[in-house]
This record gives sequence, C-alpha cells and structure tokens, in this order.
Amino acid sequence: MPGGGHCFPIDFVMSLKNLNIHFTAIGGSAMHQLALALKELGNRVSGSDDEIFEPSRGRLEKAGLLPAEEGWFPEKIHAGLDLVVVGMHARADNPELLRAKELGIRCLSYPELIYEHARNKQRIVIAGSHGKTTTTAMVMHVLRHAGRKFDYLAGASVKGFDRTVHLSEEAPIIVLEGDEYLSSPEDQRPKFLVYQHHIGLVTGIAWDHINVFPTEHAYVRQFDRFADASPKAGVLIVNEEDALASVICKKERDDVTVLEYGTPAHVVKNGRTYWLTPDGKEIPLRFFGNHNLNNANGARTLLGRLGIHDNVFFEAIQSFEGASGRLETAAEKEGLVVFRDFAHAPSKVAASIRAVKEQYPDRKIIAVLELHTFSSLNREFIGNYAGSTDPADEALVYFNPKVVEHKKLEPISEKDLQNAFTRSDLQVYTQSESLFQDLEGKHYSNHVLLLMSSGNFGGRDVPAFARQICSLQKPK
Repeated sequence: MPGGGHCFPIDFVMSLKNLNIHFTAIGGSAMHQLALALKELGNRVSGSDDEIFEPSRGRLEKAGLLPAEEGWFPEKIHAGLDLVVVGMHARADNPELLRAKELGIRCLSYPELIYEHARNKQRIVIAGSHGKTTTTAMVMHVLRHAGRKFDYLAGASVKGFDRTVHLSEEAPIIVLEGDEYLSSPEDQRPKFLVYQHHIGLVTGIAWDHINVFPTEHAYVRQFDRFADASPKAGVLIVNEEDALASVICKKERDDVTVLEYGTPAHVVKNGRTYWLTPDGKEIPLRFFGNHNLNNANGARTLLGRLGIHDNVFFEAIQSFEGASGRLETAAEKEGLVVFRDFAHAPSKVAASIRAVKEQYPDRKIIAVLELHTFSSLNREFIGNYAGSTDPADEALVYFNPKVVEHKKLEPISEKDLQNAFTRSDLQVYTQSESLFQDLEGKHYSNHVLLLMSSGNFGGRDVPAFARQICSLQKPK
C-alpha cells in the first residue's frame, strides 16, 4: 500500500482478533466507534486523548474504554502492543506516537486499519463534498432490508444500527463513507484514497477544507485522484447533475464502467414526497428535497451493481428516515416545524434550504446557520456562501469570535458576512444566548425553523430548544 505515514511497513494481512491495540486520540467521532467495534471483535483496547466530549465520552465509559484521565501518556505505549491507531487529532510530535516509533510498533491511521481489515472484501466507497453520509445510510438501510451481510463505516448514526462502524470476518462487502480529509498527522492522503475502492460513487464536488486544500484546484484534484484510482474492471458512479463530478469521473477508460444518475421524477402531495417510477408507481418517502432524491437514486444505482433489484430497493426506501442530523425533525407543533441539519458548507446550506422550501412552499422559512469550521470562518472562503440563503424568508448567522481567534484567523464583521452572503438583511449574532432569546421571542405561524450546524451553537442543546420553542406555540 503506497505512501502511508506508518511507523512500520504494512506488508501483512491483518486479522483483527486477539490483538492488543492502543488508540491515540480515542475520543474522535470515528475513532471511538472503531475502538468499540474492535473490542467487540475480541481485541484488548486502550486509548488516550487530551479532550473527550459527548457522545464519545459516554459510549467509551459504558464500554470500559474511557481513559482514567485526559492527556497523552507515552508510558501506555509498550512492547506488548500489537498496534497503535493514530487519530487526526494527534499531532506528528505526539509523545505516544514518538514512543511507538521508538519501539517499532505498527502505527496506522484509522482508514489504513479499515483497509487492512477489508483487503479481501469488496470495497464500496461513497465520496463527495455533500450527500455522502445520506447516500451511505441509504445503501446500509436497503442492504439490511435485503438481508445482506456487510461491514460499514458511516459518518453519522443511522436508525436501526447500533454504531457507525461494524467490522466482521464473514461479511463479503464493506460500505465506506469516503472522506476527502487527511488520514492522519503523518499520512497526508485523503481517507477515500486509502480504502482502494472497487466501486466508487461521487455525489458532487464543492470546495471545502481550505485549511488543508488552500485552493479549489487542490481540493478538486483529490477527487481526480479518486477517479483515477478506480481499478481495472471497477465501477465509478457519478451524479450527472454535478458539473465538476461529471467532468472528473467520465474520463475515457475502457477498463472502468462509468454509471450516471440524476434526480428522479417525483411529486409532493400534502407535504409528502413520492418517487415516480418508470412503470407509473408512486413510492411514498419519509425524506424530501431534490438533493436527497438525487442521493437516493445514486444509492439505487450502486445497489443495482450489488444485485439489489429495484423492487427490493423501492420496498426498502419507503421506511428510510434519514441519517442522524440530516434534515431531522427536532420538534413539531401546529404552525411550526423545527429541523436540525448538519449543513455547514455552502453547497450543503443551499441544498438544505432549497429542500425545505420545496417541501413547504406555503410556509415562511427561517434559516439559522452556525459558522465554526476553519473554512466557514475564513475571510477568503466565506464568499462561497453567496446566495446560499436566498430561498429563506429570514436568515440568521451565528459565530463565536473566540473561535475565530483560536483558529488564528482574521476577524470578521457583520458587514463582512452580509457582503459574503450577498444578503443585506442577514442577521448576525456573536452570542449564542442572544440568538436563542430572539428565536424564542418570535411569533411563529405557518413557519419552518431550520437550525444548521456541524457543531452545537456554543453548547446549546438543540433538540431541547426545539421542543421548548414548540411548547410555547399556542394552537389556533
């Protein structure tokens, strides 16, 4: 496997059983789930981290894997370890990582470990700047409905699945959400390249992660590499409605099968979306929005390559309720529906607001967005949000100036954001308390409130707020 940042050459096929494994940065959203999965396989697992938040903390504690204290402890790295798994949160000079190198212990990033586990499986990688989590969740949902055995790694909780990572010896395939972010402090490859897909799907491409990919060209280049990594007799599935993805994935290669998909025909009746099949059937859905229908058709195209017939797909997709935090109904009462959504990048924000507007054309849409990632708070990047909130009747943006300072970025002002979003009526908040007080004080009648963030609005319990604000609404 080329180009890895490991302490020990990987020339072995790993059996992930009866190993003594230490996780450096065990508190990460994917790392702690992988630690739980490896313990379930019968391994002895330990870990360290300098900060562990919920829900990772509670899950690790329940499994007996929560470190006794936060911090890095090189004394935990000893010759009895078979493997050290290094998370992106750890730096290259991490004392545990340095100690592992000194002792010659194998060190892997979590995508490398997943690859080693899945060497002899059919590897399906779902990539894209937006929609990959939902598409992955849809594929998992349908495979389970069809009774197929499969391993998986998803970016969010999926209803009906206990964890976001499942590893086994017997499953012949593995479904992987393919993140374009770097694999580890020392392994600068995007995660989706490490998995070495047999079947790859690209949902769409829109510049993100400016801290790692400072130009759009550098970012798009990673997807170019992903397409080029398709093996002989491999399959590449691409969203034909995304211009960049189509250009990159539709290269002339006789040894790779390229399949395209788009948004299927559909209709909205009485607030519910129906998929219109070619044979005239109307399939009722529990999700909505053109982007989610597009994701679903991508999942359908992929599943067809795995032998899942359309009849099975349409039967299964009717019960799919979405991935956690993706246009998830947080609370509802007459006159008000509150959605929480993971959207934070410009393309995701625009797609989520459009979806709500399409589903509720007669309601007033209030869109609330938290900016807290490196890209979203970068003055050079925020212009990419231009027009993203236009379909909303009101748009509110919250950011914490202390986070901007912590990330060592230039300060941004209300005017900066209004110019960036090309919206002079954009309401900007720098204090979470003020934002939620104003939201509580609004009169809602025939409204949708859309709360978008990959964080938690400065520590706010968003589901609790949604329930509270709905409880304050008086029925007509």
